[in-house]
Amino acid sequence: MSAPATSLGDPLGPRGRRRAATASIVAGAVLVVLLTLAVNRLADRGQLSMARWEPFTRGSVIRFLLGGLGNTLRAAAMAMVLAIAVGALLALVRLSRRAPLRWLAAAWTEFFRGVPLILLILFTGLGLPKYGFDLPVYWYLVLALVAYNGAVFGELFRAGILSLDRGQGEAASAVGLTYAQSMAFVIVPQAARRMVPALVSQSVTLLKDTSLGFVIVYEELLRRGRVNGEFFANPLQSLSVVAAMYVAVNFTLSCLARRLEVRQRRRYGGGPVALSGVEDLAVMGAQSRAGV
Repeated sequence: MSAPATSLGDPLGPRGRRRAATASIVAGAVLVVLLTLAVNRLADRGQLSMARWEPFTRGSVIRFLLGGLGNTLRAAAMAMVLAIAVGALLALVRLSRRAPLRWLAAAWTEFFRGVPLILLILFTGLGLPKYGFDLPVYWYLVLALVAYNGAVFGELFRAGILSLDRGQGEAASAVGLTYAQSMAFVIVPQAARRMVPALVSQSVTLLKDTSLGFVIVYEELLRRGRVNGEFFANPLQSLSVVAAMYVAVNFTLSCLARRLEVRQRRRYGGGPVALSGVEDLAVMGAQSRAGV
């Protein structure tokens, strides 16, 4: 069997490398010119003056923004825990031997993956109170994040399970384990170890999704940044600081994901979760229906 391709085309020849190098130099020069023009334009409009950045040296402003960051992290952490639990349940149900359960889990997953997250947030924040669900704004945001990201985590867990060799389930069946026992004690623990980097990567997306909470007046980082910008009449500077805070947190999580991936490769000899094709779904479904 031939080794998998590592690129989408053949390696570049001498002429192709020269063209790629020339294109890179030209693109870099154009980018430098555009950045220079942008900086000069901002300077002409007084956006780079120290007076507009001075509020961020005040302790009250720093505490205000850090409070918004704390609210963001609190909502993201709760939604992450609940979404992972929901996702694991959805993955197991989608791999169940009972067809009605598989159909129900598939319908749930496809529906919440297909609905824009901002609509889910608007529904929970504006629709649920009309039906008698009186909750803090924090929980409206968390529920919407769990509904959407739970479906995504479910597909990640399912991909992790399907990425394991089919011999794992066959070996578990050979020693007398039932389908549920093999999933609980053999398949899921191994899949969970392989899924850690992917779960952390999706958690970065979940953290950024909390910024949509501003539509239901949740006091997260973006909303507080906008309030600060309106109060001091420096919206560009406020949003720039907020963006830097988001980048710092997400960069930390991304580094953690890469470190976990390298660690699991070295320790378990695994790689990123990948499915060879839709036939894996059929194989896993046949195994589950056969009681493997």
